[in-house]
Parts: sequence; structure tokens; C-alpha cells
Amino acid sequence: MNTLFLKKPSRRKFLRDFSLGTAAVATGLGFAEYARSQPASGNPPKKLGIALLGLGRYATGELGPALKQTNLCQLTGVVSGHPEKAARWAKEFNLPDKNLYNYDNFDSIANNPDIDIVYVVTPPVLHPEFVIRAAKAGKHVISEKPMATSVADCQAMIDACKKAGVKFSIGYRMHFDPYAKELMRLQRDGDFGSFMKMNGAFSFVMGRHEWRIEKKLGGGGPMMDLGIYIVQGACMAAGQTPVAVTAHEEPKQRPDFFKEVEETIDFHLEFPDGAVCDAVTSFNQSAANFRADGAKGWIEFQNSAFGYQVGDVVTSRGPLDYPRPYQQALQMDDFADCILSNRQTPVPGEMGLRDMKIVTAVYEAAATGKRVMV
Repeated sequence: MNTLFLKKPSRRKFLRDFSLGTAAVATGLGFAEYARSQPASGNPPKKLGIALLGLGRYATGELGPALKQTNLCQLTGVVSGHPEKAARWAKEFNLPDKNLYNYDNFDSIANNPDIDIVYVVTPPVLHPEFVIRAAKAGKHVISEKPMATSVADCQAMIDACKKAGVKFSIGYRMHFDPYAKELMRLQRDGDFGSFMKMNGAFSFVMGRHEWRIEKKLGGGGPMMDLGIYIVQGACMAAGQTPVAVTAHEEPKQRPDFFKEVEETIDFHLEFPDGAVCDAVTSFNQSAANFRADGAKGWIEFQNSAFGYQVGDVVTSRGPLDYPRPYQQALQMDDFADCILSNRQTPVPGEMGLRDMKIVTAVYEAAATGKRVMV
């Protein structure tokens, strides 16, 4: 059966099937066997508790609403430097005062059995500190992307989680989106042959000052914040890691605004089998597309390619039409299932480390004008 032409399921059925299917794979049972193994009473399993660390725009606009859609985890705590924010979240999610933390008393979270997972949602430069502290507290950890601002920090985060014996995942929500999953299936099954030529763009026009243009907080500009999505897409389509990069930073159109980081950067990824990806990312353009071409076909994400809801996706066989669920809900449920079933997350710290090596190589290539090995 060709999955490109399956009848579109309802959103409710899709989410149910995804949750059951994920758990079935984890337990080694088939989907039907796993579904029949659930309690006859229909009572849901105990949900794992998540504490969000950092209550900024992404936590408020995306993760909070997503946690109202999850099946295997729920919000049980928050960590914030702003008491008024914590109070608002406590009211909305009915959180007890003992589950509200600040950055100073955060380490005492080790004594709170309500919280199993800490999701770090701060600017990237702060990810290492809080991932390491959460691991030392015995909590499983999710770090938002980019994982950190240096390869060394990425490795330190991985090492800390391994030493503490906790699971560690990166907030790569796209891996759980139905369209991205189809891209990975096409690569894996070779329906269109090997994807040898890829191109992508991810950009938006930044209108006001954000921490993303402060190098001390973001580690870089659009390459760190947006370009990493194109890197992810290219690795999904190629099924491998690039071995070399070249790059070029475009002249700044708004130099007074982008004082510390790049405004626009073009980069070229080379893969071991000869596949290539040409990409551009910017804080002063508008684009969100990705295309992968193989000898027997192609797939193109025409708009909102990396968005919270993917836009139009077409292939050489016709358009795709899948449900557009909360990517973050699927992402967090999958991590909870990894913990409950003791399996590896598909988006581990090692993947974040891989991507930071690629991003670092892109910056080096842009600065030197040379081809840089990854």
C-alpha cells in the first residue's frame, strides 16, 4: 500500500494511533496486541510529570498548550526567575506552591517526586547549566534547540546525563511531524531513490530586538536559530551526516540592528555519497521551504516547511494530506514513553552534538572562505 495516498484519518484517531503505535514499538508488541494489552477498565496510565524551566514565548505559546494535549505526561511544575509568571502558570495548571521553583532553589527539585522530567526552555547559552543541574537532581531532561552554543558544552551535557543515569532528549519537534516522518520514510525505503540534491530556506524578518541577536545568549544569529532546521531536514533526507561545508555571510542590510550576529548566511552541505544541500537562512528575509530530489522522484515542502504546522507538501506522485497535530505534544509523549519503556529517544543529545558540529563548521567556513570538514 502506498502511504502517499492513504485516506486522511481524523485528528483524534491519528493521535490515538500514534500514541499506541509508539508504545507498541517500544514494547516489541504489534499495534493490535499492544492495544489489547491495555487495562480493560480504560483507565489511562499514570502520567509522568514535567517541569518547564523558562516561561518565555515558546513555553507559553507552544509547550503549555501542547501539554494539555499529551497522553503520557503532564505539567506538574515550573521554574522561572519571575514569580508573577510562575503564579500565572500555577493558576492555569493548578500547580501547588511546592512545585514552583526559581533558578536559585532549583536544585531542591531532586526531592520532588511529582516531577520526572525537566524541559529546559531558556536561551541556548543557559542550556548546559540547567541540563547538568537537572541531571544531577536525578531528573530526565529535554533541552530545547539549539542544544548549546559550543561542541564542548554539548558533550558536557551528554556526559552529565549519562553519569546521572537519566535520559536526555533534544526538542526536535519536526521528527514527530507526519510530513517529516514521510520524508524519512521515503529516504529509508528508497521510493524516489537516494535524495542527492536538496535545497532549503528558513528565514523571517525580525522587527524588534530579541535575545536571538545577542551573541552572548544565542551563540549566533539565524544559523543557530533557524538554519539548524535545514540541517535537520537535509540529514533526514540524506539519511547520513554531512562531511564538509562551505558558507558565505551576506552583507548586512541592517548593520545597526544585527551588530553581534549574522543577518543572512548561505551554506552548502556535502554528504559522503555525493549528495548536497544548498541553503540560506536569515533574520531579514521571509522563506520556509525545503526540497529533496532523487533519481525517481522528489518531495517539496512549499511553505511553512519547518513550522509548528507544516504547510503545503507535494511530491512527484501528487500532494500529501496528513493530519497536523501538536508536534510538541507528540514529542513530549514520545520522550515519556522512552522513559516508561526504557528505550532510546530518536532525538538524543548525540544528535544535538552532531548538529552543533555542523553549525560550528558553517560559521568557520563563512569566516574563512574555506571548505571545512565536519
